[in-house]
Amino acid sequence: MNAVSARRLAARFQRRWLVVAATLLVGASSTMAALDLAALWDFADPAASERRFVAAMGGASADERLILQTQIARTHGLRGDFARARELLAAIGPVLPAASPEVRVRHALELGRTHASAAHRPEQLTAADRETAREHFTRAAGLAAQARLDGLAIDALHMMVFVETDPARQLEWNRRALAVLERSDQPEARRWEGALRHNLGYALVLQEDHEAAIEQFRLARAAHERAGRTRNVRIADWMVAWTRRLQKRYDEALALQLELERAWERDGQSDPAVWRELEAIYRALGDEARARDYAARQARPAPGGR
Repeated sequence: MNAVSARRLAARFQRRWLVVAATLLVGASSTMAALDLAALWDFADPAASERRFVAAMGGASADERLILQTQIARTHGLRGDFARARELLAAIGPVLPAASPEVRVRHALELGRTHASAAHRPEQLTAADRETAREHFTRAAGLAAQARLDGLAIDALHMMVFVETDPARQLEWNRRALAVLERSDQPEARRWEGALRHNLGYALVLQEDHEAAIEQFRLARAAHERAGRTRNVRIADWMVAWTRRLQKRYDEALALQLELERAWERDGQSDPAVWRELEAIYRALGDEARARDYAARQARPAPGGR
């Protein structure tokens, strides 16, 4: 895998995974159990999420209102309106010194996301954007570590993949985030395991350490299976199959992708990513007829597709 291919794959898979991971990892506030952010978030519909956050302001404490404001800012960032997100976060600035550690962590974290995140196109990110994001994420991680907000510390560390362009540095940040998880007993931290192991596996693929990557994808699968996340179990299986194709172990890759195709079909759904892999595998095996068939499936709408 050359450097250009690695960067293209990194952009595609980080975006695909982090949108999925976000729905799993917001979690309830570490210090304010009454404020359940996960119940208010719908990452597929940021505008609807914003309306729920605004409605939740009514019965919230002062600190909870500030947390909700950080999440409202995030809804604007997810819609690409980073300027509006920064305006909302700037309005919180004057009261930050008296706010709880969680508010200060979330404020820094969301400021960082306005400069570098899955919502940014790679060509949007300048060196200055990356450096500003790095400063905010580093501050968020430090504040979270001091306050023992392990889930938020992991969130800040895992965002560094959008700051770093070097796969080796991305791998280092993934390992730092995983180290926080492994020494934490907090549920908000433990729910990150599947996502972190996925990210670590992907970084290892970019380093062409395929067997170590597969080990992490399988650990990610186990974490998702324990949590009952069927969709994410299948994503982990897909990653194993994809890695096997990169190793040119086509028979293993084919068997895994065909089983995934059958699993989605049993649910009355489909996954175009599985079809893309099946096209590539059959082409590598010299079966052009089947490769063309899967290429054609991708070109037409699929009922129940995800």
